[in-house]
Amino acid sequence: MSADTPEPDRPGRRPDEPGAPAAWAEPGPPARVGPADPHRAREPVPPYDATTGVPPYGAAVEYVPGGSGLEYAAGYPLAPPAEPDLSRGRAVRLALLAVLASSVLGVPLGLLWAALAPDTPVLKVADGAIYAEPQPEQPIAADGWFSLLGLGFGVLAALALWFLLRRVRGPVGLLAAVFGAFGAALVAWQVGRRMGLAGYERLLEDAPVGQAFDKPADLRAGGIEWLLGVLPVPHGNLLLPAFGAAVTYTLLAGWSRWPSLRPEREPGAPGLSWESAGTPAPPAAPEPPAPGAAAPPRG
Repeated sequence: MSADTPEPDRPGRRPDEPGAPAAWAEPGPPARVGPADPHRAREPVPPYDATTGVPPYGAAVEYVPGGSGLEYAAGYPLAPPAEPDLSRGRAVRLALLAVLASSVLGVPLGLLWAALAPDTPVLKVADGAIYAEPQPEQPIAADGWFSLLGLGFGVLAALALWFLLRRVRGPVGLLAAVFGAFGAALVAWQVGRRMGLAGYERLLEDAPVGQAFDKPADLRAGGIEWLLGVLPVPHGNLLLPAFGAAVTYTLLAGWSRWPSLRPEREPGAPGLSWESAGTPAPPAAPEPPAPGAAAPPRG
């Protein structure tokens, strides 16, 4: 049988042969043309639910300026943030303002530390004051209270900056959280140690030898050392607030569901959606051919 003679059970050509009837062709999805450029044809995409606007599984979303807001393109989903990007200068200003606000909150933190940390009893001697007990526990308690309060403050500061300054999330937000927590630790240390310090220094000068009085709380496991007499180097539990802020902010960024770390609009949603869009249903089966149409080839 020659190649030009069709087989008995073949009413015509195969669908993949040139010139095959249109009724035998596989029904494909229509091509979507973006309203921003109606003359530019786009790739065909599977059908989607026109009621909910949920795109098909695996289709990407392309936001075209001047369009309807939802277009399809090949690749992975591309969704813009729900809020526009900030300029670099404004982002830096917001970060500096956050650092300043966090540092100011070190004042109540220092007052709280001074109220919770116990004073250390001392005895007046000829050349100053000594501990009234051989191994007092009060200085250790003061360091412990400062460490706990500072670590908790760093965690809360990172959470606050993460949720309040969504538009500066990223390296700028991380630096703001770290430096803000460190600034609050410095302020809290100086405020707390000066509570009652004037009265202690007056007693240290005027009290007779052998008199007992209390020394206000201070840090022994942390502080600032001067390197070569010119460079201040913080150390010890003075760095715990910054450490807590850095760890918390990094964990929040690592668990974020958005690559940009900022809320993004879900495909097809008119506004911000905090719920993840469910997996759309697969496309429906193509409709049967109209009556009288040629049957598809067998075998």
